[in-house]
Amino acid sequence: MAMLTVKQLSKNFGGVTALNDINFSINKGEILGVIGPNGSGKTTLINCITGFIKASAGEIIFNGRNIKGMQPYKIVNLGICRTFQIMRPYSSMPAYKNLIIPLYGPRARKTGGWRGGGRHGDRNIIALDLLEEVGFERESKVPYKLAGTLPTGYLKRLELARCLALNPDLLICDEVFSGLSMSEIASMVPLIEKLNKSGVTIIMIEHRLKELFKVAKRIMAISYGDKIIEGSPTEVMANEKVKEAYLGSEGGV
Repeated sequence: MAMLTVKQLSKNFGGVTALNDINFSINKGEILGVIGPNGSGKTTLINCITGFIKASAGEIIFNGRNIKGMQPYKIVNLGICRTFQIMRPYSSMPAYKNLIIPLYGPRARKTGGWRGGGRHGDRNIIALDLLEEVGFERESKVPYKLAGTLPTGYLKRLELARCLALNPDLLICDEVFSGLSMSEIASMVPLIEKLNKSGVTIIMIEHRLKELFKVAKRIMAISYGDKIIEGSPTEVMANEKVKEAYLGSEGGV
């Protein structure tokens, strides 16, 4: 059984169709990449899956349960967590303190914490452990700096750590490579691979195709709300509709 199955998903905003009859699934342990030009419906798809907006039609089945229309906090408690392209940390709090709230949440309590019970004890220590796991230097001052003062690279990692604090089964990353330098991306790729090997199923919405194709072996391309093709990176990039819809507007890979 697939972990997540999306069936005939559509979303209309008045007379505008943002998603049109989208179908796909992802099995436990996979990484699925989702690509498309700006305005293609990628973020709307994430918002429907995670409950931030309600789909107009279709089904979203997670571990055998239809979660369409469910409140975001309930979806999180079932095991789906997402990052945001525009990071909104608790800016006036130290970076590690940003993890305390999810660590006290129902999902963390229910599952025993990150990796199903491997973390117990002082939540400040657990928060520092998680930040170290995503690339913060444990012995530096960075975990103790106000989150609002951190550069983009650390904020992206903080987003991941906040998700990991909730011990997700499915992690949805919205443009996690966006705004990063080449060296930062080079260190982020093995982190994504490490999380996946630890048992986290991942959906990645991404414009940085070369980097995406290093970690995702199955890609779904959408344009103007329609699914164009699903397959390997080679198959997807050879598709004429993808070339026209994505590469033509994005200027190449």
